[in-house]
Amino acid sequence: MKLTSICLALILWGICGQVLGQNRPNIVIIISDDHAYQTIGAYGSTYAKTPHIDRIASEGAIFNHAYVNNSICGPARATLLTGKYSHKNGFKDNETSEFDFNQDLFVKQLQQVGYQTAWVGKIHLGEQLQGFNYYDILVGQGTYFNPDFISKQGRKRTEGYVSDIVTEKSINWLDTLDSSKPFCLVIGHKATHRTWMPDPKDFGTYDAMNFTVPSTFYDNYQSRQAAALQEMSIDKDMKMAYDLKMFDSLEDMMNDGNFKRMNQEQKDSYIAYYRPIYEQLKNSKLTGKQLAEWKFKRYMIDYLNTAQSMDRNIGKVLDYLDQKSLSKNTVVIYLSDQGFYMGEHGWFDKRWMYEESFRTPMLMRYPPLIKPATKIEAKLVNADIAPTLLELARIKKPSDMQGKSFVHVLKNTKKEHRKDLYYHYFENGEHAVSPHFGVRDDRYKLIRYYKRVESWELFDLQKDPNEFQNVYKDPTYQQIVTRMKQKLMEQIREFDDKEAEAIYKVDIDR
Repeated sequence: MKLTSICLALILWGICGQVLGQNRPNIVIIISDDHAYQTIGAYGSTYAKTPHIDRIASEGAIFNHAYVNNSICGPARATLLTGKYSHKNGFKDNETSEFDFNQDLFVKQLQQVGYQTAWVGKIHLGEQLQGFNYYDILVGQGTYFNPDFISKQGRKRTEGYVSDIVTEKSINWLDTLDSSKPFCLVIGHKATHRTWMPDPKDFGTYDAMNFTVPSTFYDNYQSRQAAALQEMSIDKDMKMAYDLKMFDSLEDMMNDGNFKRMNQEQKDSYIAYYRPIYEQLKNSKLTGKQLAEWKFKRYMIDYLNTAQSMDRNIGKVLDYLDQKSLSKNTVVIYLSDQGFYMGEHGWFDKRWMYEESFRTPMLMRYPPLIKPATKIEAKLVNADIAPTLLELARIKKPSDMQGKSFVHVLKNTKKEHRKDLYYHYFENGEHAVSPHFGVRDDRYKLIRYYKRVESWELFDLQKDPNEFQNVYKDPTYQQIVTRMKQKLMEQIREFDDKEAEAIYKVDIDR
């Protein structure tokens, strides 16, 4: 009798464990690269076609004030995994940092309660992954055509276009899973990273579109010393061959690294599409503003054509979840690693604390908690994603995780989350962007630059949403300067950023 009772208890315990596992939500995170919120339909774009990303917004929530703590590729993914700011997770920039996978990650916490975990696609944090039962990741930045992947079985090249391949590998992994256990899948897209190489089937999608240059395109950077020194101007720094595929000869085109990877069919498609554009440009003999605006238009076309395949593949993942009856109990998050400039201030790329790169698109669907077409205005940062997912999975947040769960905002969208946002960009290299840190509240933004440029900037976002006029030295704003400096020091100490604190204490106003 006693043995029978013990056996029955063990069976019931096993059943309960399975039920609890099934009740924990599945998680799918789709993280793109350099995808600007300005180019997403759900964020009001009048020209971009993103029906599948928009579907997440219509069936779930759109976050209108989602931000990043460090606007650059690798550090953004490190923050996603750790829930910690760059100076705490150790991956501060793409050029000198190495990610330590021995530290705690939200996926490791998920594994401890039975989650099956995977990362497929771009991670940009090295090749010795921990916390994942399965991974099949792009080498470094990855390539658009015939990319190399690294898995536990080693390195292997896969023929095809990267967005299709990443999605196919992701779905194939989902097909292998134990349905009694929850899963967490991170899908890391290469798109829309420079150099914007579209799938040939998307050539022509945006070619006839009449793009208007942004009102800030001809910014002269008056009063913003750091902005004046950058090297990310569409006019001056975007390369005709490397970026826009305008090679002086077919031989030069085929010698470029991107084209060397292509098979003959892929090469022929690119030649047939781009060479007539080059000939037309050559005959037009554009100069000055006409050439700058031509470059802007070609940038927009290549970028948006590249985004088409990614959006289409996001649709495949959403359809798969529907077909397998997984949608109701699966958290789906779409976000970019950061924002991106689409000609604002005359720029491409990211890095700055200015809104276009500081702010990121983020959408989330989870039917048990989020009503369709929800709009969330609360301010949050990418460090908040990890603790949110842990709370949804009923796991206690680790004590060293700096992010804050925003589940309370999902339950009540009128709730506040963060009053102030802290930012620190560390890299002192590509595009000549001076390292800087700062704080943003509902109206003002204060930025402290160092290394390349030693200066302060203050913006009144209510009066100057385009961040044209640095009012740091304006006598009428001196009380605001004092108040924002106090807020900045509070944020520096809250997040224990000792490097920023030391720089802050250096008086550069004398």
